[in-house]
Amino acid sequence: MQKIYDKNELAEVAEWLWQQLNSNKILALHGEMGSGKTTLVHTICDYLGVKDTVGSPTFSIINEYSFQAEGKEQPIFHIDLYRLKDEEEAVRTGVEDTLYSGSYCFVEWPEVAPEIFPDDTLHVFISLAGNEKRKIEIERK
Repeated sequence: MQKIYDKNELAEVAEWLWQQLNSNKILALHGEMGSGKTTLVHTICDYLGVKDTVGSPTFSIINEYSFQAEGKEQPIFHIDLYRLKDEEEAVRTGVEDTLYSGSYCFVEWPEVAPEIFPDDTLHVFISLAGNEKRKIEIERK
C-alpha cells in the first residue's frame, strides 16, 4: 500500500496512517535524513489531539506524549534510534521494554535495531517522490 503526498496533504496522510495501524501499536518509520519522519509523527500527534510539545527525541532517545482515547489518557512513545549503535544499546536504554509495553510507539531509524521489534510492527517507508512530494509505503512484517 502506498501514497504520494505533499506537505499540504500531511493531515490526511496522518489520519490515513493512523487508520492503517488497526490493532498494531508499533509504527517503524524508515527514511533518509530529512524525509519527513519527525514531521509525520508530529502531524499524527496533532490528529490525535496531543497537547504535549512534540519534538525530535534524537538526544533523549524516547519522548512520551499522551492523548485521550476510550475515556482515558493513553501514552505515546516517540523513539529515535539514530544515535544508538545497535540492538544491545537499544535494550540498555529501555527501547525494547517500551516497544513491548502495550503502548503506542512511533520509532524513527528502526533499522538500527531491527531484531527488537514485535512481529506485528507496521513498517512505513518514506522517500522523496519528486519536487516537494513524498512517497509513503506500508509493509506489515
